[in-house]
Amino acid sequence: MTIHELIDAECEDIKSMLIAKNKAYGNSFAEPIRIFSKVSAEEGLNLRIDDKLSRLARGVETDNVPEDTEEDLIGYLILKRVLRRAQTETI
Repeated sequence: MTIHELIDAECEDIKSMLIAKNKAYGNSFAEPIRIFSKVSAEEGLNLRIDDKLSRLARGVETDNVPEDTEEDLIGYLILKRVLRRAQTETI
């Protein structure tokens, strides 16, 4: 595979993951139900990003959490951009 094909494949994987999670959890990143936390949707994403960066910085990965921290971090950063775009455009 070429580098361009590898980039395309990685982007497709992230896109598929984000769409699947959005279907599974609803639009919770943009419209949180706010049971415990009253922060804005964007601040909620910032907290999740901080958590992922903390996990990466500390090297904390466990067998009990079957997630790819880097993939989640990339996903949250994309969702932050989507949220900002959604706030300025009519969807």
